[in-house]
Amino acid sequence: MKGFRNFRSWGALAVATCLAASAQGYGSSLHAEKGAPEPYIPPLKTVASIKELMDSTIDPAADGLWNAVATIVTEKGVDQRQPRTDEEWHEVRRHAITLIEAMNLVMMDGRRAAPTGTKPGLGEQSPEQIGAMIAANRPAFDQFAENVRSDALKALDAIDRKDSQALFRIGSDMDESCEGCHVTFWYPYSARPTD
Repeated sequence: MKGFRNFRSWGALAVATCLAASAQGYGSSLHAEKGAPEPYIPPLKTVASIKELMDSTIDPAADGLWNAVATIVTEKGVDQRQPRTDEEWHEVRRHAITLIEAMNLVMMDGRRAAPTGTKPGLGEQSPEQIGAMIAANRPAFDQFAENVRSDALKALDAIDRKDSQALFRIGSDMDESCEGCHVTFWYPYSARPTD
């Protein structure tokens, strides 16, 4: 029995030590002292340019929101386009989520305006000029991205409420936010490029 008692004593001591260490660790995480290690930040790498993000992610997502609700007038009559089924609402929701998160990608430091050698479109600045303007006016650029993200969050709320009228109104606000950025950084000396 003596050996069993010693085992129980050692076991109790081990449990008490673990609890004390856990409590100490918990307390220190709540009250980090100077010199404590910084939280781990995973290494992020910007690969796609802003233009590539626009082409592959942002434009398709924004178009998915803008095209979800529309009034189409043809010779055959008026078509009130809007999501009707749960599947259609889910598809529109996917576009909103994509656009929300894409704005985080756009704001990452180190992202180029366009791939090297990209020729500017009609009325656009060169990628180097766009990049220089963004660098010189970073808070304004980030604010445009935050405005689009905010609009997309409102769109997400409208989608979750299945409110097509609100989604239509928010789409107009989002268009203004997008165009404000384009006019400021991409073609500031032209009203709007024509394709």
